[in-house]
Amino acid sequence: MDQLSQTFAALADPTRRAILARLAAGAATVGDIAEPFDISLPAVSRHLKVLTEAGLIERHTEAQWRRCELRGEGMRAAADWIEFYRQFWENQLDRLDDFLKRTAPETTKGKSRARHKP
Repeated sequence: MDQLSQTFAALADPTRRAILARLAAGAATVGDIAEPFDISLPAVSRHLKVLTEAGLIERHTEAQWRRCELRGEGMRAAADWIEFYRQFWENQLDRLDDFLKRTAPETTKGKSRARHKP
């Protein structure tokens, strides 16, 4: 699976997105990450593995603790892909707006004066 597909597959799961949101506040141990979830520690570890393989987080061992933190560059490919299509659609909508302005019927002078007669 290519990196972009792997990133979007990792982001598709709401638990993994919640883990990323938690890590946005700062590095955390696996236990701290697992605490708010009603799932087993092995299930959390599987989510962390997916996020690590997608390049979205890094895991470090410090003594007996396993700490996780975000990898900003892991989102770069997804952000670049989204930005390309955001610009594409923005340009298309700008072109549509220009077309609609050019082709909109003009109000006749007589009608506009009629509204302002005393």
